[in-house]
Amino acid sequence: MARRTLPILKRVLSKPPSLIGLLSRLDPKRSVTYMPRPGDGAPRPVTLIPGDGIGPLVTGAVEQVMEAMHAPVYFERYEIHGDMKKVPQEVLDSIRKNKVCLKGGLATPVGGGVSSLNVQLRKELDLYASLVHCFNLPGLPTRHQNVDIVVIRENTEGEYSGLEHEVVPGVVESLKVITKFCSERVAQYAFEYAYLNNRKKVTAVHKANIMKLADGLFLESCREVATKYPGIKYNEIIVDNCCMQLVSKPEQFDVMVTPNLYGNLVANTAAGIAGGTGVMPGGNVGADHAVFEQGASAGNVGNEKVLEQKKANPVALLLSSAMMLRHLQFPSFADRLETAVKRVISEGKYRTKDLGGGSSTQEVVDAVMAALD
Repeated sequence: MARRTLPILKRVLSKPPSLIGLLSRLDPKRSVTYMPRPGDGAPRPVTLIPGDGIGPLVTGAVEQVMEAMHAPVYFERYEIHGDMKKVPQEVLDSIRKNKVCLKGGLATPVGGGVSSLNVQLRKELDLYASLVHCFNLPGLPTRHQNVDIVVIRENTEGEYSGLEHEVVPGVVESLKVITKFCSERVAQYAFEYAYLNNRKKVTAVHKANIMKLADGLFLESCREVATKYPGIKYNEIIVDNCCMQLVSKPEQFDVMVTPNLYGNLVANTAAGIAGGTGVMPGGNVGADHAVFEQGASAGNVGNEKVLEQKKANPVALLLSSAMMLRHLQFPSFADRLETAVKRVISEGKYRTKDLGGGSSTQEVVDAVMAALD
């Protein structure tokens, strides 16, 4: 067979350069087709929690865009609010059944002994890793360029363990719990994320110079996991220096892995640098379930003026829903949605007030739907 094909190959290579050039131009453009398994295109149920304040406004925006895309998802809606004492059992059952949830902001009362429903959800579903993607959107002016940071935060322990009590009147004790098990699994998730997304570096954020046992255990766990990924650079940074470096030279960071409280602060700082909390997507993931929501703190969740004017920014939750579609293995729908959102931001005609514009939520949504390929 080789003897017969060799003369044919010689004749092909002896053809005029124009033919060879044509072949070389055609081949790289051949598309790679995603080959689904039978049934992969069946619509997937997603638990929807509109939440408080602007939550129903921005989750409603996602519903409109999903319908316009004919995305293979449908929503099971549940009304819960931040002032409830606990997450209703039917909501937890729905998320456990569907495996995926999309959530608007839930307002957590300050003080008063009411526990956060956000924290309850994370603990009940063991959503041990929070991911916030902070990056520059084309056309959106920011102080720093080339920002592309993924903050992965331990989500179930640390200062958020909720173990606090009043020892005597006027003295409160709050426990910070760090375990090797939880530290190792969030470190493993961070390195796995970096590996699968072609990221080059993972930075562990800590305060082990002061909290030598607790943050020391977290660092020890990160170092052990790092040895399993020799192709990914690993370094460490103290949290106060980290905040200073973020606002002065954020482009040096790639993937960051943090204990619970530090991750909350670092993610919001990075979001503010890259364009604001209104455009940063995020999600919370565990072994079996995932909850997608606005990545950084939804500080305007209870902003009555924004709600009254219907000018809440839907971009963060739209991008979070694109992350959800990718999680559900609908990559082409995720790409379409992300491309449409980025096109609207880049053109600059329709932006909400937090991005320097004056558009309403609905005007942004209509622009995104019009930009869908």
